[in-house]
Amino acid sequence: MRAIRDRTDESALPLIGIYEISKILGATLDLDQALRDVLNVLSSYLNMRHGAVVLNDEAGRPVLAAVTGMSLQLARAGGIKYPFAAALRTISTGIPQVVPDAAEEPLLAEYIADNEALEDERISFFCVPIKTTEKPFGALSVERAWDGSAQYVFEHDLRFLTMVATLIGQTVSLHRKVVADRQMLMKDTARLQKKIAEAAPIMPIRGLEDVVGTSEAMARVFGQVQQAAPTKATILLRGESGTGKELVARAVHLLSQRGQKPFIKVNCAALSESVLESELFGHEKGAFTGAVAERKGRFELANGGTLFLDEIGEISSNFQAKLLRVLQEGEFERVGGNKTVKVDVRLVAATNRDLEAAVTKGDFRADLYYRLNVVPIFLPPLRERTGDIPLLAMYFLKQFNDENGRALSFSDSALNVLQCCYFPGNVRELENCVYRTATMTKGEVIEEMDMLCRHDTCLSSTLWHRPGDAVAPSRPMSPPVKVSGPIPTAKEPPPPAPPPAPAPAPEAAADPESEAGERERLVQAMERCGWVQAKAARLLGLTPRQIGYALKKHNIEIRQL
Repeated sequence: MRAIRDRTDESALPLIGIYEISKILGATLDLDQALRDVLNVLSSYLNMRHGAVVLNDEAGRPVLAAVTGMSLQLARAGGIKYPFAAALRTISTGIPQVVPDAAEEPLLAEYIADNEALEDERISFFCVPIKTTEKPFGALSVERAWDGSAQYVFEHDLRFLTMVATLIGQTVSLHRKVVADRQMLMKDTARLQKKIAEAAPIMPIRGLEDVVGTSEAMARVFGQVQQAAPTKATILLRGESGTGKELVARAVHLLSQRGQKPFIKVNCAALSESVLESELFGHEKGAFTGAVAERKGRFELANGGTLFLDEIGEISSNFQAKLLRVLQEGEFERVGGNKTVKVDVRLVAATNRDLEAAVTKGDFRADLYYRLNVVPIFLPPLRERTGDIPLLAMYFLKQFNDENGRALSFSDSALNVLQCCYFPGNVRELENCVYRTATMTKGEVIEEMDMLCRHDTCLSSTLWHRPGDAVAPSRPMSPPVKVSGPIPTAKEPPPPAPPPAPAPAPEAAADPESEAGERERLVQAMERCGWVQAKAARLLGLTPRQIGYALKKHNIEIRQL
C-alpha cells in the first residue's frame, strides 16, 4: 500500500507543478521574476535541473530571459555555455526535442561539462518551443538525470514541458502587447503635449486675464484650457487649495460655446448633504419645513451653461449616487417632487483631494470618478512656478492700489523676499501677504523691512516654523527676477520672466536626529496635556496653529481620551 501511495503522490507532481506555475504567471506583471519562479518550480517539484528560458529579441536573435542557479546578468556575461544552436533548432522548426544522453550530443558538450551527475546517472536534455498561435519565439530547456533504465518515459516529461511552454508563451505574448500599447500611449501623449506646447498662447487668453503667469507650468495649463474648453467634455481641476481653480473654471466656461449662458458655482464642502441636494436639484413647495415656495436648483439655473462644483471630493457616498445619475442621464427630480426635470449642463469640478486614494479606500465611487475625470487639468502649486511670484505680487498690489487709492510699488529687495518664501497657501496666501504688507506700509515703496516675515509675523513663517528654530526656515532660491516698468494690469500681459532654478523643499536639509527628537518632544507634551492641543501649545511656547502643523508634519495621530 505504501508503494502504491508513493506512486500516486509522484504521479500528482506534474499536476501540482502546472497549478503552481499558472498561479505564478497570473500573479505578477514582472515577467523576469515570473520566469525565474517558474524555473524554480520545475527544479523543486520535478527535479529538472539547469532550467533556462530563451526568447527572441527585436532582431530575432535568441537571448537568455531566465536561468536557474545564477543571476541572469552573470549567465548573459558567459557564466554558462548555453547551447543556443540547440535552442535555435527548436525555435526554427517548432518541434520539441529530447536528447536521452546529452554527453553524446556535440552541441551540448560544453553546457553539461560542469554537471553534478553521479557516475550511474545519465543526463537528458529537453527543449520545447515557446509559442502561441504563431511561429515559435522562444524555447524552454531543462536537464534531467536518470539511471538509464528502460522504464523512464521521455514522452511524459516532454508533454508536461510543452504545457508549461504554452503557459509561458501566452504570458510573454500578453506582456509584450502591454509594453507595446504603453509605448504607443506614451508616444501619443508626447505628441499631444508637443501640440499643446506649440499652441500655448503668449498673450493671456480671454477669461484667463486674471490668472497671471509666464512660467512653463502655467503655459501648459493655458494650452490645456484652450484645447478642452470648446468641447462638451467634463473637466476635473486638480490642485492644492489656493491655486486658482475657480478662475480656471470660469475661463473654461467663457471659452466654450456656452460662454453667454449662466455660470453657476457651488462649494460642496460648505453644505450638508440634505442642503446640498436642495441647492443642486431644487425643491417643491412643502417638501420640508420652511419650503414655502417652489425653488429651482443650481442644475436648472445652469441649464444651457456651466455648473462648477468646487470641493467635489467632500460629498458623501449617498449623494455621490444621486449626482452620478444626473451626469449619466441628464435628469433628476426636485426634492419632494416626482416630476423628472431634464437639463443640458456642462460640468466643471474641482478638488484638492487624492481621489484615486479615496476610490481605493471606498470613500469615493469609482463610477463617479470616471464620469468626473474625463479631462483632468492639474494646477501647479506656487512653489513649482516661483518665477511668477514677482508678477503675481505686482498684480495684487495694483488691485490694492486701485481699491484704496494708493500708488505703492515694490523694491527689488522686497520682491526677493517674496520669491524666497514657500507659500504653502499658494496664490491665495501670496495675495493675503501682499494686501497685509501694503496695508501696514507707510511710505510709497514697499522695502524688505516692510515685509511681515522680517518681523516674525508672516503666516508662511508660522506654518513652516519648527520648535527650537531661531528663525523660520527658508529654502535657497535663485536670484530674484528683476521686474521694471509699470505694474501689469489685468488686461495687459506681464513681461516674461525666466523661471528660477529648482529649489529643494524646506525640510530637505533637516537633521534626522533632530527631527526624531522633535517628534518625541511633541508626543511627550501631548501625553502630559491629555492630548489637548491648546495646552500642549502653551507648554511648548507655540501657537495652536504651530502645534497643529507640527503634529501633521510628523504624522502624529491625535488620541481620544
